[in-house]
Amino acid sequence: MDVSGGSGHSRPGKDKPAEHPSTPTTPEPPGPEHTAAPAEPTGDDAADDKPKADTDTDGEPTGAADAPADDSGSAPRTLADSGRTEPAEGEGPRRSKDPGGGLLMGRVFGVPVYVAPSWFLVAALITWVFGGQLDRVLPELGFVRYFVSLFFAVAFYGSVLVHELAHTVAALRFQLPVRRIQLQFFGGASEIEKEAETPGREFVLAFVGPLLSLVLAGVFYAALQFVRPGTVPGVLLAGLMVSNVLVAAFNLLPGLPLDGGRMLRAVIWKITGRPMSGTVAAAWAGRALALSVLIGLPLLNQYGILGDGGQDISSLGTLTDALLAAILAAIIWTGAGNSLRMARLREHLPELRARALTRRAVPVETDTPLSEALRRANAAGARALVVVDADGSPLALVREAAIVGVPEHRRPWVAVSGLAADLTDGMCVSAELAGEDLLDTLRATPATEYLVVEETGEIYGVLSAADVERAFVKAMARTP
Repeated sequence: MDVSGGSGHSRPGKDKPAEHPSTPTTPEPPGPEHTAAPAEPTGDDAADDKPKADTDTDGEPTGAADAPADDSGSAPRTLADSGRTEPAEGEGPRRSKDPGGGLLMGRVFGVPVYVAPSWFLVAALITWVFGGQLDRVLPELGFVRYFVSLFFAVAFYGSVLVHELAHTVAALRFQLPVRRIQLQFFGGASEIEKEAETPGREFVLAFVGPLLSLVLAGVFYAALQFVRPGTVPGVLLAGLMVSNVLVAAFNLLPGLPLDGGRMLRAVIWKITGRPMSGTVAAAWAGRALALSVLIGLPLLNQYGILGDGGQDISSLGTLTDALLAAILAAIIWTGAGNSLRMARLREHLPELRARALTRRAVPVETDTPLSEALRRANAAGARALVVVDADGSPLALVREAAIVGVPEHRRPWVAVSGLAADLTDGMCVSAELAGEDLLDTLRATPATEYLVVEETGEIYGVLSAADVERAFVKAMARTP
């Protein structure tokens, strides 16, 4: 998140607990929602060298990595031993609920724009504070000053939205997906779901926000030349000009999660060739900035550098300054920590490899009884069934959850085709996928199981979304 309106990436709710998704999404900065103890996948590089069996229907398994061990660390379970780890037949895959961005205001360039509930608190505060200033400048307004102040609050956040749109347009230009724009307490955030590919793009992506805020300040300054000072339009234009200058200046401070911190990260990334080095330096700079805000902002106000000085240390104004400084410092500190942890998590993402996580599978024809299919799978130590036609071409995947829902005494009378999900293009994934590419592919086509194939089109096995999720949680657990 970017205080006062910079670009950002998907946050830990940035700020909500959520359910574990069965279908992994592009990883978000680790948050409280990931608490389950991960299972230890047993698939490894040795799986790459295993000979592959032909995808015929004689009960031989396809060549895939051994199934991941269960949570107890015991040997891989067979399909017949499977417990209810996925939704029952008729249910969709479990997915994390959308955290909700607040009130949906519309879409710009296809990106939804939300106003968080906290914005209304800030709008009320701005209305009250700016109304007090108007009472001194334009006392003749009376109670109407609060309507003018409310208009100023809305116009100010309109400027923040323009700031965010600058980040969004740049991200879309670089083909980076933007999940949403959210206006919230102390500004806004553009939730960009992927990192920029180069330090140059990262720098541009961060810089365009403050640049457009300065452009807006210039526009308001030019408009101010055509109105009389001491009038309502004059006061509003002056306030918007100053506020946009402050937004740009604050966001240019060199520390994550501010735009200046992302620019610093890009510079260090360019120099060292390592994005992680840039993230570490910019994150610690952000933490130092948070401490500076916490201590320095009240002192600057106390000594009149940012306003009227001479207040007693116990005055309400001083306490308010200290409270706002603490909130702002906490936001910066948390954002810097999230950026650092997210970067460390991304270092572990390459460990998520489709080849290592794929379950061994056996091919069966459509009319094969479930009991016979399970017998073949158990004999082969497999945990997945692929329905194939007479030529051995894959048609569907038998859902593990559907198998569990069939009583054992009925399994000889149930054909596997009745428990299978037809394959779509998105359900066939390459065995070479890993890291963010793997997560992005699964997120594009939500399902509980995927057919994993070699580059030649040969069946490698079946990938369970639950296994990927457990491996993802494990990677998060190793992230300090």
